[in-house]
Amino acid sequence: MNRDNVSANGLGDLERAIMECLWATETPLIVREIAERLEQTDGRKRAYTTVMTVADRLAKKGLTERVRDGRAWRYSAASSREELTAQALRETLADWAGPAESDAVLHFLQDMSDRDLARVRKALEAL
Repeated sequence: MNRDNVSANGLGDLERAIMECLWATETPLIVREIAERLEQTDGRKRAYTTVMTVADRLAKKGLTERVRDGRAWRYSAASSREELTAQALRETLADWAGPAESDAVLHFLQDMSDRDLARVRKALEAL
């Protein structure tokens, strides 16, 4: 069996795919709907129980919210992709850079496109 690969922010491949699926919709989804959308996206059919287990794991991690809908749970993302990315970056900086956080951010900014740097400048001016 192919296990989830863990990415830098701690999400496995299937966890990330489920989050992408939830971010792409405005409406909370039940597990069957998530599984169907995943199959439409990559053509891979996954066992219902696998998707259910991973969706439950995401809820326990606080990455999704779920509400009862009869016998099923409806899942939605607890935060936006941008909020989750920012949180992952903050955690990575705290874990790896320590007191040199600003130096790490400066190195990161050096690799950004002019367009992205302009957006960063604009955001900093708004602070």
